[in-house]
Amino acid sequence: MSPRRIGLMSALPQELAAVLAHMPHEQRQRLAGRDYWPGHVGDTEVVAVVTGIGKVAAATTATLLIERYGVTGMVFTGVAGGLGDGVAVGDVVVANGLLQHDMDASPLCPRHEVPGYGQSVFATEAAWTAQLEQAARRAQARWASQLGPATVATYGLQHPKTHTGLVISGDRFVATAPESQALRQRLPQALAVEMEGAAVAQVCHDFGVPLAVVRTISDRADDSAHVDFNQFVADVASATSASMVLDWLTQLGATQGQK
Repeated sequence: MSPRRIGLMSALPQELAAVLAHMPHEQRQRLAGRDYWPGHVGDTEVVAVVTGIGKVAAATTATLLIERYGVTGMVFTGVAGGLGDGVAVGDVVVANGLLQHDMDASPLCPRHEVPGYGQSVFATEAAWTAQLEQAARRAQARWASQLGPATVATYGLQHPKTHTGLVISGDRFVATAPESQALRQRLPQALAVEMEGAAVAQVCHDFGVPLAVVRTISDRADDSAHVDFNQFVADVASATSASMVLDWLTQLGATQGQK
């Protein structure tokens, strides 16, 4: 049995649904308005939870995972809007760092820097990031058989890519071309934008808990975002999240079993 207990986090219920389908015998626990599912995936002990949307909800959930459930690492998965050049719908972005794009305590400190920390970017666990890159590529290679040719064709998933880099978070659903363009100009290194990851990264930094964040691109964070978001989550993102995370947990369990 692996000594690790991993927190599996998503903002929306439908993002976590396929993961929970692999935990059919776990009992739901209700705490602070959230549903937690302590259990196992293979030989790895996990606690799955829907955080809710936004940085405060995500930070509260991450803190409870550590303090109440004793998790020793976390993975956040779900969807994000693409920002970087060449980051298309259906691609996967694995974060190697996270930044709050709406943090601005100037003139106390530079824009985006978190007061009291002297930094704006919080790094993810490097080894887990590398492992999730490979898990994402394997998941994408299975899409034709897993999702079906019609879904692959509908969303143009024939040649998906996996990217690794900066993911930015803020308490605003970025869904217009001007907003997206402004973020690209201000933070040109950002590959994707979402609403939770950087807050979880700050909590994990505070507690010394490793974190990985992997996001499937649902839209380009522009004027088309509201059209395809919900359907994409249902058709693609949930199964993709489960495939990547379960693959990675299998690797983690095998690695721990060798120690």
